[in-house]
Amino acid sequence: MATAFWVDDEFDRQHGPGGNGRYGAAVRERRDDFTDVWGDISPVGFAVTAWALAVGLEPGFVRCHRRIISATCRRNSWDGGLTCAVTIVAPWPAELTRARQWTRDRGWRNWPQLFGQYVIPTERDLARVPHLRAQLTVEAPIPIDDLPCTPEHRDDRVEHAARHAVVVIVRELNELLGPMLSQLDSDAPTGR
Repeated sequence: MATAFWVDDEFDRQHGPGGNGRYGAAVRERRDDFTDVWGDISPVGFAVTAWALAVGLEPGFVRCHRRIISATCRRNSWDGGLTCAVTIVAPWPAELTRARQWTRDRGWRNWPQLFGQYVIPTERDLARVPHLRAQLTVEAPIPIDDLPCTPEHRDDRVEHAARHAVVVIVRELNELLGPMLSQLDSDAPTGR
């Protein structure tokens, strides 16, 4: 099964101040980002903020499969649960690949790749030929049972709790998206 996301601990430690990690430093520096959730009985708001910090680092504390373009988390306004939205590079739909009359010999291109990573076409690419870049948007609930409790205030447990929340989200997204990414990478029909 493909791995959708992973925490890059080694890079994080090697490039963090004093060997303590970039993510921990980011949480310490941006504790004010958590202000609205201190002491919340739900762990969702805290997890959303922890995830945003993790994927916002450059390069990210959380790394992703080459087909994943973005991954965001939010509080579901209907039930207060955790919802993640992930955008994934996909092949062209079968309806467009069976017959190619629609291309009219214009040289249509799919997602460009650079060292195996899907990238957005450059302005130069777009000036030459049209591109059709198919994407899948997955929006799914993430179980919150294993998320850490939201800390009561700005204490030292914040870094540990933020890291724990990110690890739980990574695990749940891998379980959800791994089979799909494996199927996309195999380029094989599902047998339906």
